[in-house]
Amino acid sequence: MSNNKIAIIGGGNLGASIAEGLIQSGFVQAQQITITKRNLQTIQHLADKGVNVTSNNVAAVKEAQYVILAVKPFQIKDILTEIKPGLDSNQHTIISVATGVWLKDMEAIVGANFALFRAMPNTAISIGQSMTCICSNTEANKQVGFVTDLFNQLGKTILIDEKLMDAAAVLGACGTAYALRYIRANIQGGIEIGFSAAQASLIAAQTVKGAADLLLTKNTHPEQEIDKVTTPMGCTIAGLNEMEHQGFSSSLIRGLTTSFQKIKKDM
Repeated sequence: MSNNKIAIIGGGNLGASIAEGLIQSGFVQAQQITITKRNLQTIQHLADKGVNVTSNNVAAVKEAQYVILAVKPFQIKDILTEIKPGLDSNQHTIISVATGVWLKDMEAIVGANFALFRAMPNTAISIGQSMTCICSNTEANKQVGFVTDLFNQLGKTILIDEKLMDAAAVLGACGTAYALRYIRANIQGGIEIGFSAAQASLIAAQTVKGAADLLLTKNTHPEQEIDKVTTPMGCTIAGLNEMEHQGFSSSLIRGLTTSFQKIKKDM
């Protein structure tokens, strides 16, 4: 268990999920977390667990060592400007989970002497199964180790170069929607071949979960696992080939690259 205190600026879905995940994992005690929101009633459930709740951002960061900015991207500048008088580069490490806010953007406000991080989780953080990509302007083992450990309580993490953060948003965050769309199509197909919606939903979701766990547990390539279920002249290879004839892989790749170009265009 860490002795560090954490301030989470922004008690919306993401900020609250981070707080709950850290408490549930035992990474920190509830009393070590302070979370802010204008409407405190919406995070009363966290207060009931022992989390410090306040609408005062400056007060929240005063005693913290790690500050997580869980607000909208357009709010980052105002929030950092607001809390800057209470920040000390010898005490505070700042972590932004806002999409599209670059390290240099934060450095321009608080200064380059702060240890700054960007983290890109996805919505599965609410159940402790996020894939979180992390980058930083520091290589200090203490801060990098702590931030990595923190998000490992909420799923899995990977350290990447900042230039890949936009791509991480597509593959790891938008990717959740792509995977769910595949599952939805699988459910629709399952209904067409005889299952009820509830049965098809359970079978499709658990099958995808099992397939993902195979790769994560055995560290194999998808094709290695595909080969194990594609017998000569069998129904699996017939279905796979038909999907490829209809553009399954190419349409998915084009979807990914289209999302990536959209992010680049909007920057």
